[in-house]
Amino acid sequence: MQEFSDLADLEELTTLVAVAEAGSFTAAAQVLGRDPSVLSRRVSQLEQRLGVRLLSRTTRRVALTEVGALYARRVQGVLDELASASREASDYAATPQGLVRVSLPLSFGRQWIAPVLPAFLAEHPRIRIELKLTDRFVDLVAEGFDVSIRVAAGKPRDSSLTARKIASYRNLLVASPGYLAAHGTPEVPADLMRHACLGFTGYTGWPDWPLRKAGRRETVRPTCALVADSTEVLLGAAIEGAGITFTADWLAGPALRAGALVEVLPGWSGKESGGVYAVLPPGRLVPAKTRLFVDAVARAIKAGWVH
Repeated sequence: MQEFSDLADLEELTTLVAVAEAGSFTAAAQVLGRDPSVLSRRVSQLEQRLGVRLLSRTTRRVALTEVGALYARRVQGVLDELASASREASDYAATPQGLVRVSLPLSFGRQWIAPVLPAFLAEHPRIRIELKLTDRFVDLVAEGFDVSIRVAAGKPRDSSLTARKIASYRNLLVASPGYLAAHGTPEVPADLMRHACLGFTGYTGWPDWPLRKAGRRETVRPTCALVADSTEVLLGAAIEGAGITFTADWLAGPALRAGALVEVLPGWSGKESGGVYAVLPPGRLVPAKTRLFVDAVARAIKAGWVH
């Protein structure tokens, strides 16, 4: 069975319809801006491929054969559908719309992305958002996500994906003013060993806290009054005065601004800084709906980030 396969086939079909409407190769050539001999060759190739005569040629004009008329009518419908699809695609691109499927880390998504959504949806009423909040590493392509927001110590490793860095962060030590008033303020990293600490088991260096300051490096393995796999739980405990925790500035930022937490050992931070990345499936063209979402997230982070 003969199938439409490539651009050459499309050009042959377009030529047939143009010749049928114009009544001659010369007139059709003026419409299409091509040499009449090129059009004649295209129709001959189409006839050879199909194994039927589509046009009756005379010295003065050409006319469709019976099968040619049937075929041209069907082809015209296909070309009209293609033109309509192209217009729809252009309109779709011009007016951002449709579903954006987003994967987010749990804590980061709740704190930084969720507050962005109401204003974003109000500004773009034809865009819909589907969020998947999970700390699991997702496969964007296999699972059908348009974008994944990832918080990582380094750039995402999969080179087939497109990663846009939208913010940087660092890990720092924090505690409540009440805890420090009651137990004293550490002066050097070694002092942490005498304090109640709150340990995040998901940290890459766990159970150590690798610290650095102006080229100096020290590693502390604290005695923890509480360990958990949730940074939000540990941050809440720190705010309530349970001890010192080692956490990301993006998470501790609101409590630092409010005075509920203060930085401990200012200048000492995690040995590696990290970044927030918008990770996109491979390909150069990013749909407007996805680009607008990523831009909104980047603006919100820039406006509220604490370092």
